This record gives sequence, C-alpha cells and structure tokens, in this order.
Amino acid sequence: MRYKLTIEYDGSGFHGWQKQASHISVQQTLEEAIQKFSGEEVTLHVAGRTDTGVHARANAAHFDLQKVSTGDKPITGDIIRDALNFYVRPQRVIILEAKEVPDSFHARLSAVARSYRYLIVNRRPPLALLAAKAWHVVRPLQVEPMQEAANLIRGKHDFSTFRAQGCQANSPIRTLDSLAISRDGENISFHVGARSFLYHQVRNMVGTLAMVGSGQWTVESFKTAFEAHDRRAGGPTAPAEGLTFWDVTYP
Repeated sequence: MRYKLTIEYDGSGFHGWQKQASHISVQQTLEEAIQKFSGEEVTLHVAGRTDTGVHARANAAHFDLQKVSTGDKPITGDIIRDALNFYVRPQRVIILEAKEVPDSFHARLSAVARSYRYLIVNRRPPLALLAAKAWHVVRPLQVEPMQEAANLIRGKHDFSTFRAQGCQANSPIRTLDSLAISRDGENISFHVGARSFLYHQVRNMVGTLAMVGSGQWTVESFKTAFEAHDRRAGGPTAPAEGLTFWDVTYP
C-alpha cells in the first residue's frame, strides 16, 4: 500500500528535511516513527526538500507499507496519521493527513506546482514571537519597486543569478509562475509559485529584491543583475528562517 502524507513542521528544530548521519532531520524523525508504528523500515520521498531552518505548512511525502492491518483492524489513513503524530513527539512535526494513493503516485515526480512563502518583518525593534519565522529587516522597504522588479522575472528564464553554488539541477532554466509581494503592517510576504525551483532560488530572489525595496538598487540594477546569469551579480541570500514551503499541487 502506498500512502501520501501532508506534513507541517517547524524547521528551526531540524537540520533540514534530508536524513543525515549526525544531525536530526524531518525525514529521519518520520521514518523512525513509521518503523515504531509498523515495524517496517521505509524510505520517504518528499515533494520539496527543505534546508536547515526552513518550515513547512503543507509539504507532501509518500512511502510504501507491506503491512495492511494491525490485529483485526485494517490500516487506514487516519490510523497512520494519529500513530505518527504520537511517535514523533516531542519534535515539532505534525501529520495533517495520511491517505492511500495509487502506486503510480510519486510525491516529487507527480507534482505539477510548488509554492513558498517568504516573510519579512520590517521594523526597528527586534523580533520575539517571530524570531525563528521571519527575516528581520530594519531598513524601510517599499513594496512597489520590489513588485516591479519581480514582474521582470516571471515566466521562463535562465535563473543562474539566483542559483546557489552546489545546485545539482541539470539546467538553470525554470518557469516562475508567480511572485506576488504584499504588505500587512510591518509584515511583508513574498508568495512564489513554480513547478520546480533551483537550490536557494527563492531565498536569493528575496534577498536581491530587498535591495530594491530598500533603495540600495534600482529596478534597472535588478534587471542588469538578472540578465548577467551569474550568481556573483545578485544580491544576498535571505536567511532560512523566513522561508516556508507553502503547498504542493498534484493533477
């Protein structure tokens, strides 16, 4: 039986999604919980791997289970959800939903769109409640020029300027479906959507757009940097804590 999990987690307590030898990860935590529940060693395949400190509102993963019942009860999605939420404690990861899916489903390969939200808190005083959930930017930011610059990179382009060193993608060409920036008081949100992203692409885009919003760069400067197709031409990488894997879409 193949099961799909919808997962929420606070990335500040994990060294990213991927299982590691010496640090706790989301993948390791969930695979160990599945083994405690079912007695089986499984491998989780995820829609979007996240870095250390990055959060998830609704990431997705799948795994295969040979066991189909516990005692005289068939294993349902609700049973898996509740069992995993019990065994992952006290780590801050939650299964929102578990459901049976066809064998043809693959959490990563079947996805047709992924979205992220990046949060900036733009104020002078330091952060308390959102210290591990947002990028604290003191310099005043203007949304309008950031959105004007963001509109230039929507669509299919070479995103090498926002591609981190060590990216394993075969090509820097990506199609950015959406990049919408909004402000609610001191909170500035970047909602970004695409089928797939390069390594650190979202954080590099936000860091560079913040240069425009602060007046350090013009929109034309941003355009020139983007068209250079060189990471060295871009702005800084925004901190991991402001990034949340927002959602994934399947056919």
